[in-house]
Amino acid sequence: MSRVFNFSAGPAVLPEEVLLEVQKELLDYQGSGMSVMEMSHRSKPFEKILNDAIQDLKDLMNIPDNYKVIFVQGGASQQFGAIPMNLMKNKKADYILTGEFATKAYKEALIFGDAKVVASSQDKNFSYIPDCSSLDIRDDADYVYICENNTIYGTKFHTLPNTKGKPLVADQSSCFLSEPIDVSKYGVIYAGVQKNVGPAGLVILIIREDLIRDDLLFPTPTMLKWKTQVDAASLYNTPNCWSIYICGKVFKWLKASGGLEAMKKKNEEKASILYDYLDQTTFYKCAAEKDSRSMMNVTFRTGNEELDAKFVEEAKKAGIVSIKGHRKVGGMRASIYNAMPKEGVVALVNFMKKFEKENK
Repeated sequence: MSRVFNFSAGPAVLPEEVLLEVQKELLDYQGSGMSVMEMSHRSKPFEKILNDAIQDLKDLMNIPDNYKVIFVQGGASQQFGAIPMNLMKNKKADYILTGEFATKAYKEALIFGDAKVVASSQDKNFSYIPDCSSLDIRDDADYVYICENNTIYGTKFHTLPNTKGKPLVADQSSCFLSEPIDVSKYGVIYAGVQKNVGPAGLVILIIREDLIRDDLLFPTPTMLKWKTQVDAASLYNTPNCWSIYICGKVFKWLKASGGLEAMKKKNEEKASILYDYLDQTTFYKCAAEKDSRSMMNVTFRTGNEELDAKFVEEAKKAGIVSIKGHRKVGGMRASIYNAMPKEGVVALVNFMKKFEKENK
């Protein structure tokens, strides 16, 4: 069976070149006589895998020296609680709600302190990013929180909020490494890797050094203290070795592909192919407002639930899979992450045109 075009929001498509390289090394990693899945996390070969991955990520993102990079187990949702535990000193944090995951993070923060919503797009079913140029940020807020790209609703911050000097914490799970960013504008960046970087079960955190503390306000489990992970260089316990290994391969693939500037151009081209078609058809409606659109997750629908279901079923037969929208919003969602080739987006648009012609 030939490979399909996998538009899943996560776990998601990985670069074919990476998968083939991993396949070759599956039973014998570089003459070690074993797979990385069998290898001690304290061994020299894995130590090199980990250190190379961190350095390649620093190179790709131009991460300043006063930031630490750690790999931790669990999904990004685990950080919803870890963030207030590690950052709250005044028990106050300001949240911008632009979708499901920002809302979940906000609700988790309420367990620990006074989390306040300073902006929200819930009034229009999270179809846009609110103006965040002049927010009512509290003087004693410990941080300001955003989910930078909203996988479910297909929106993205194209301008970062004005945090008035407070550390910006950003969940970048579904836009991580899709384009260059200025890391110095953030206090904390974190991302579950299963959307745009690697296999599920791993989170990457990039934390400004002054935010890594030992004098935490709350009784915090050892494994959820960022300082624990930083001091142990991500090796306090056995990490997700396999996912780190794959992520490292993806980082090298990105570097060989021209880095994040080149990736941004490719992603913009892919997104334009799909959005240009959506903007000129009346058969499908794009769910996200034009100036808030994500180039990673494109959400659309016909307006008829039965027709949407038919679209998903027929697309699958055409080798276009995982195109169904999230259960919260319905319709369709095409996640066109870094590893999705342009050919996949062209195939999707061609199918959309055919489906429109046959079902108008």
